[in-house]
Amino acid sequence: MTFEPDPADLALSSIPGHETFDPRRHRFSEEELKPQPIMKKARKIQVPEDQKDEKYWSRRYKNNEAAKRSRDARRLKENQISVRAAFLEKENALLRQEVVAVRQELSHYRAVLSRYQAQHGAL
Repeated sequence: MTFEPDPADLALSSIPGHETFDPRRHRFSEEELKPQPIMKKARKIQVPEDQKDEKYWSRRYKNNEAAKRSRDARRLKENQISVRAAFLEKENALLRQEVVAVRQELSHYRAVLSRYQAQHGAL
């Protein structure tokens, strides 16, 4: 098999500073591939300006950072799954071609065997 994933796809599905994602070796668990439930967002509650103290801004900053990490992790996982799916589709196509070739070879050998048996009798 000579499938080489696009380097741009690998860059988008790998964490900088960590091992590069390899779609040929990585296996996702059933749990990782399950669709995630759609969570209904809570209604935004406007905080009055006079209550926006240092504690409020600190919590907002932490929440914004956590949301960014969560979005990045989700995007990374989606990219990994799509790269792995592309690899599996190409591998599947190659395996189907191989099956066709093996079936043709089997058909050829069956014809050779039947000609041999016609001339020399059953084995």
